[in-house]
Amino acid sequence: MSETETPAPTIPQLEAEVLLTRAELAGTADALAARLSPQHQVAEVKRGASKLWRDAVSTDPAADPENRGRARVVLAAGVGVVALAVVLIVRR
Repeated sequence: MSETETPAPTIPQLEAEVLLTRAELAGTADALAARLSPQHQVAEVKRGASKLWRDAVSTDPAADPENRGRARVVLAAGVGVVALAVVLIVRR
């Protein structure tokens, strides 16, 4: 078996690779910052709550029947937590 030696990269090649890596890293950081921004998080929560409500009251024709039951349980639990909080606050 003959071993072939790979030529060592030149300085311009290394610099080009560093620039490419920096650009990729900057793009990744920008994407993460956008996903973690408060505005994006609020939009995701609103979208999820809207879907939960549509599933629970069956206004979405594309809603999965299994999701309907789960959505109703989640909403009932939320109402229960709010009712308990109100009772505890009023009793003080």
